[in-house]
Amino acid sequence: MNAEPQKEHEWLAELVGEWTSEMNCSMGPDQPRQTFKGKESVRSLGGLWTLGEGQGEMPDGGTGRTLMTLGFDPAKGRFVGSFIGSMMTHQWLYDGALDETGTVLTLDSAGPSMSGDGSTSPYRDIMTIVSPDHRILTSSVPDGNGGWTEFMTAHYRRTS
Repeated sequence: MNAEPQKEHEWLAELVGEWTSEMNCSMGPDQPRQTFKGKESVRSLGGLWTLGEGQGEMPDGGTGRTLMTLGFDPAKGRFVGSFIGSMMTHQWLYDGALDETGTVLTLDSAGPSMSGDGSTSPYRDIMTIVSPDHRILTSSVPDGNGGWTEFMTAHYRRTS
């Protein structure tokens, strides 16, 4: 196996660097939105994968740590990846695609429902490249009417 980077891998390479983040999220129904700050270090693994190691403020005052992997599988013609965090036991598996503009990566996943009843729910993370130094990540759940409800938005700004 000697995989060669594709144009999609070049897109992922734009994420490599040091970033600060500001996340605004809903912590549950009838709760006010909260803002948390963090940082992320994204590196390349062989030009085929990006590994984004993040850390940020948590609602309990502690620090959460995360790891996001993203790659592109030419056999599937899809972006693939995963997300794990120190505050959870679920591993999120991503399957996604770029839009026609080449600036929006939509990643679908499934995980524990926010209802807390033990069921699973679809989730959608959308990464939008605003500029080489600014990207936005939004996370959403189905709204029950065929659309999506955003519950988290994070702005990432490059520091190096």
